[in-house]
Amino acid sequence: MIRSIIEQRVSRAVLEILPDVAVDQVKVRPCPNPKFGDYQTNALMAIAKRSGTNPRDLATRVRDSLDVSDICESVEIAGAGFLNFRISGDCVRRLLRECLEGTHLFVAVPVTPLKVVLDFSSPNVAKSMHVGHIRSTILGDCLARVYRFSGHQVITDNHIGDWGTQFGKLLYGWKHHLDEKAFSENPITELERLYKQVNDASEADEILLEACRSELVRLQQGDPENLRIWNAMIEISKQQFDTIYQRLGVHFDHTLGESAYNDALPGVVSDLLEKGIASESDGATVVFFEDVKELKDHPAMIRKSDGGFNYATTDLATIDYRLREFDPDVVIYVTDGRQQLHFKQIFEIFRRWKGDSRTKLEHVWFGAILGDDGRPFKTRSGGTIKLADLLDEAEERALAVVREKNPDMQWEMQKEIARCIGIGAVKYADLLPNRNSDYRFSWDRMLSLQGNTAVYLLYANTRINSIIRKAGDYSPTDVTFETLEDPAEWALARRLMNFGFILEAVLEESRPNYLCNYLYELASDIAAFYDQCPVLTAGGQNRTDRLGLCQCAGRVLAKGLELLGIETVEKM
Repeated sequence: MIRSIIEQRVSRAVLEILPDVAVDQVKVRPCPNPKFGDYQTNALMAIAKRSGTNPRDLATRVRDSLDVSDICESVEIAGAGFLNFRISGDCVRRLLRECLEGTHLFVAVPVTPLKVVLDFSSPNVAKSMHVGHIRSTILGDCLARVYRFSGHQVITDNHIGDWGTQFGKLLYGWKHHLDEKAFSENPITELERLYKQVNDASEADEILLEACRSELVRLQQGDPENLRIWNAMIEISKQQFDTIYQRLGVHFDHTLGESAYNDALPGVVSDLLEKGIASESDGATVVFFEDVKELKDHPAMIRKSDGGFNYATTDLATIDYRLREFDPDVVIYVTDGRQQLHFKQIFEIFRRWKGDSRTKLEHVWFGAILGDDGRPFKTRSGGTIKLADLLDEAEERALAVVREKNPDMQWEMQKEIARCIGIGAVKYADLLPNRNSDYRFSWDRMLSLQGNTAVYLLYANTRINSIIRKAGDYSPTDVTFETLEDPAEWALARRLMNFGFILEAVLEESRPNYLCNYLYELASDIAAFYDQCPVLTAGGQNRTDRLGLCQCAGRVLAKGLELLGIETVEKM
């Protein structure tokens, strides 16, 4: 938040000197090397170049007109026109006291809050959620948490796959091959078996395939029996989804599946035809992108030659609904990288169709999860790993570690700690890599107490809580932070001040790995602080102020873990 204040004051100083210059690119960032200061900006060099001004001269004039004496110890010019800012000790102490009092966690309230629609997870009805759903679900939930905590309005929508040609085969299978006993024991597994059986058989049987198509047509026409069966499939699937989401601590404001937009599809196509955006081609309705280089050879079909619609049509109808219903500033889609072409097409059609809309569309895509062998992550037999099974194994492996470390702990407490550690470890391992990269799934690495893992961070959190509990007569009201002198104390305090900046960076690029790495660096600073500065054995005001610093660090660490969707534990 101090960084934001400096940014605003630098912008005002620039405008006093160059009133016609755009200052939207004035950015203040933490100094890479602390010896040069706490924050710096290189924006004046670009501004000087655009305005034909000497950059060092401009930097000198800006520095001389800046009034930051209430927050900065010094402002220095470096290089060709950098400005380096060193925050004063009094300012740092004031921020720490405000954190301790609950005023803030070093995060500034946004000047203009955004309304954000987040579309993520999106599993398919009548199928088990599998390991492929975890990245979208965890990444989308983390972004929703960070947006909300940062002061923005968030609407989450789980756009489930509950419509399409597969339901003709499922309906046929339900009516002719349903095993009632198997269905009562595990309905999703039975639905998957039915689909596979009918799908495989229909590949060589045209009569069967036509029967499946007839079932689909009856569903589309509102046949009561087919609607009843279809609704039963959706309800069963939602129960499975909700069980998984409850384990992951994920919640949605809306679950509007593809079927919710079915009635709007003909109108979308008609509108695109009327506006000349789409055209007829070989009986189908298509949007061509002759003027877009990367899409020139990839036209988008929005109505098939048989009159049917597809994902593109549904996504366009969904956008239209969200604009009317929510009027968002931005709609963010969280999916795997294989859908990049699809969303480029959709976004280009949106630009032509709704060109006057203020809403921005963003595709946040991610790479694949690989096994230790570098191949797609699957079961030993080569099958898809069910998400429920993955979470079960995470908790079982964590439980083995907890029981080994704490054999005398009560069984229920062991299980609860294992649940938090296991689920947290899976989430952290997924959020830690650059989202655009594939990553290798490793149980040993993610459950390690050493290195950049959820377990290490959770342990750091429990250690802080333990110190505060053992402090006995400690009272936050007695903290002054006046005794902070050791470099390890100041390094930890300055790390805390950058929490808000990190959250801004997470949202700017939709990259939770920035938060993961920040929390690891914070935990490392906390450990270095413990090594250099005894807390409970310190005397007088030193002890009180160090406990206050511990409490501030604990609050930021716990909040950071919460934003990642990771539950904390009291003991480990």
